[in-house]
Order: sequence, then C-alpha cells, then structure tokens
Amino acid sequence: MEPVGLEELKFDDRGLIPAVVQDVENGDVLMMAWMNRESVERTLEEGRTVFWSRSRQELWRKGETSGHVQHVEEIRADCDGDVLLLRVHQLGAACHLGERSCFHRALAE
Repeated sequence: MEPVGLEELKFDDRGLIPAVVQDVENGDVLMMAWMNRESVERTLEEGRTVFWSRSRQELWRKGETSGHVQHVEEIRADCDGDVLLLRVHQLGAACHLGERSCFHRALAE
C-alpha cells in the first residue's frame, strides 16, 4: 500500500472531503462526516476523530459531549484522493440517536 500525503488529497470547492468511518473490529460502517484540512491534521495529531461541522462552521471532536469517542487506527484515501476512510475503535454509539451505527435504517421499497 502506497502512502498518500496530505497535499495529495482533493478537497472540494468548500475545502471539504467526505470521510467514511468504519469499525476496525468488525468492518461495520459507522458514520459519514466531513473533514477539512485542519480537521485531518488534528485527527492525525490527536489520534481521535475531528470533523468539520457544515451547519456550525466549526471543528467538532466526536464524543466531546457524549463520551462516544473514536480512536483512529488508520486513515486511508481512495484511489482518486477525494474520499477518506477512517478505521476506528468506537467507544459507545457512533450515531447521535444512540445507535451503534448511523446506518441502522433500511430504505423502504
């Protein structure tokens, strides 16, 4: 696996990149959030997830109020460098509704 430098990531016109969060223990997709360059840098420095809130226009640390922290095992970029995959150890629920995963609802047919 060839490492990717931060300068190779492709942020959109708002300076954001989508980040899919996966449980390193079982492969479950836990959530999706947005990151900017600073949140990626802080995540790398701190070893826990830091995202960008589009609604509040500020950084937020997963679990800051709930205690449901994500400890980062590794960060991968897709082949185009425009999506991140964060493999984490999840403490508690990932979803703000208290569910383990934000993807707990099946789409009705």
